[in-house]
Amino acid sequence: MPKLAQQESRRRYYYYDEVYRLNDFQTGRDMRRYQQRVYERPKIVPKKKVKKESNLSRIMAVIVMMLLGIFVLPVSFNKITKMMFVQTPLKTVKADYYQLLYPTANYLSNDWFLGRRAFRYAETKKPLMNNLTEKARMAGLENRIKDLMALYPSINPAVYVWDYDTQAYADINADEIYSAASIIKLPVLVQLFRSIERGQTTIYDEMTLTDYYRAEGSGNLQFRAENSKYSIDTLANVMITDSDNSATNMLMSKIGGMPDVNQGIRDWGLKNTEVQTWLPDLRGTNHTTARDMATILYNIDNPNFLSVSSREKIFDYMAHVKNNRLIQAGINPNAVFLHKTGDIGTMLGDAGIVYAPNGKKYIVVILANRPYNSVLGKDFIVKASEIIYNYMVR
Repeated sequence: MPKLAQQESRRRYYYYDEVYRLNDFQTGRDMRRYQQRVYERPKIVPKKKVKKESNLSRIMAVIVMMLLGIFVLPVSFNKITKMMFVQTPLKTVKADYYQLLYPTANYLSNDWFLGRRAFRYAETKKPLMNNLTEKARMAGLENRIKDLMALYPSINPAVYVWDYDTQAYADINADEIYSAASIIKLPVLVQLFRSIERGQTTIYDEMTLTDYYRAEGSGNLQFRAENSKYSIDTLANVMITDSDNSATNMLMSKIGGMPDVNQGIRDWGLKNTEVQTWLPDLRGTNHTTARDMATILYNIDNPNFLSVSSREKIFDYMAHVKNNRLIQAGINPNAVFLHKTGDIGTMLGDAGIVYAPNGKKYIVVILANRPYNSVLGKDFIVKASEIIYNYMVR
């Protein structure tokens, strides 16, 4: 190929700006500069496309910032920052930073540590209550209850049954946490009698009804005259038989409030039962499980936990509960049933000990979440109780 044609080909391939002849290079330095220009040309890097932010994300960010500015920042400034850095004109008023960090400590605590209310877990190494000894599982009974559950899809139940003779048991959601409703009055009653046994009060002591203790819902004390006086025995009786909310609040206050009850429950070894709200607990914040309630019922008979006199009093109250429309409606009318019921809009329950005429004795606890005030909850408990009774006394 002629030299000029060869140079023209190279120019087209490397995009030369000019056509050079060999004799155009006077020195070797000129040749090297030419080669650097041709062979070491900088690469053209394409620009990255910047993804545009959508209008929706901008609007959401503005809304979040507005909510933070309107609600969160003023509250945190007034309650925390201002109290820490701005001196109050009232020199005797001091900020309680512990209360700011733990606002529920006054009523949910169950222990004391370094002079302050504290939280602790249930006692597991040396609990005051004995655990139920579970042997054979009553699978046949469980299957019958599950068949019944299929007929009530809107009801979400927890069922626990325990046989005193054989220690056989049936367990359906027994460890699931449910609202306790008025069944929470059973651990309050037990803690009251443990306080009596420690000499902190007696059943003959009196309390005065004031507006501070009045509570709506079940019970008639809310309608009684101001400054009426009632003995501890009377208050305990109406708390269980009438499920009186005002009496419950008075008794809890007498034994130290919710922290004292919660501390007792942890000492007993129960993990899932707690009192968070004074009665009435319409929102269902007081919790328990079917197994926890069965454990409490079992230990009322425990002589190392309660004295004989305390047990007799507790069983006397429980034998005269006026609500007989739940578990009791599904057993033999001649059977003795010691129990406590609970009823709020979304949960209905019953827990007790059945003494059948043939001598069979068993614990039964049924908790049923339901649509608000649905009568299906009651129907399920009655039919489940009938299935359980027939199975146990067969």
